[in-house]
Amino acid sequence: MPNKVIAIANQKGGVGKTTTSVNLSACVAQAGFRTLLIDFDPQGNSSSGLGIQRNKPRHTVYDVMMNGVELDKAILTTGVDRLDLLPSNIALAGAEVELVAQIAREQVLKNALAPYMARYDYIFIDCPPSLGLLTVNALTAANRLLVPIQCEYYALEGLSQLMNTVKLVRQNINPSLEVEGVVLTMFDARTNLAAQVVAEVQKFFQSKVYRTIIPRSVRLSEAPGYGVPITLYDPRSSGAQAYVALADELMKGAG
Repeated sequence: MPNKVIAIANQKGGVGKTTTSVNLSACVAQAGFRTLLIDFDPQGNSSSGLGIQRNKPRHTVYDVMMNGVELDKAILTTGVDRLDLLPSNIALAGAEVELVAQIAREQVLKNALAPYMARYDYIFIDCPPSLGLLTVNALTAANRLLVPIQCEYYALEGLSQLMNTVKLVRQNINPSLEVEGVVLTMFDARTNLAAQVVAEVQKFFQSKVYRTIIPRSVRLSEAPGYGVPITLYDPRSSGAQAYVALADELMKGAG
């Protein structure tokens, strides 16, 4: 199986990007695939969501990109079998500025990953909520883009900018980048608005929208506080079942 490198991106914050990164990568690993999650957000929420304290890692993705540290020395195992993590912390915020002066600045992450690609079946990249150089690095390293969209007002706002960035990356740097799919998150069945947003997103992205919709769930928001994915925190919850189903769709190439 050719390995998939999937950037999970949306420049809007609060759309369930990190929740999707942590739980989708965990479900794929639990299905038997060698999986790496790259926390590419300076807030480090994917790292803490998998039980890694922000100041604890000796090396982070920042050191790999900016200080030439080998990926091997920064990767951590997690509490989930077959799921490794490349952690992040606030130091990564400086990379946005430091990268500007670098040669081939869009390709730093891709070049760092290259020697280790064969080790993993799936690599997920949790992108920061912006369209700066970090996100461009993620889109250059990836061959797929997954977009989480929250079922709320202005759900599609700003997505044309993201799609335009994808188009530019594809034209100039990474022609193999494709939209893997769009996942609807934080769905509240009690509201008419949520159903309207689903219809609007399906009209805009058509067959790229996953059938699985992630519900708004207290258990999903509790799990990061315990440093585990939802499938370990409450495997019977609606959120856990939704992410297992989403992983299944992804692995079958649906969406």
